[in-house]
Amino acid sequence: MGKQETGYDYHRYRKLLAEAVDETKRLELIEQLINEKARDRLEAQRTSDRVAMTAVTVARILGPTARPR
Repeated sequence: MGKQETGYDYHRYRKLLAEAVDETKRLELIEQLINEKARDRLEAQRTSDRVAMTAVTVARILGPTARPR
């Protein structure tokens, strides 16, 4: 991969998996996933999503912090 991306590119990996029709291409895909640390990026993205959802839920429960006078 020429450029480093920060997130997990689900659609790209799904396309590459669909194209991996023989053993050689499957092994190349596995090597690429390892080199790009795809699992680590997926986990980081999931963690980020969970933190964001938690923050939204807490904000919704607590409501606005500033009270009108």
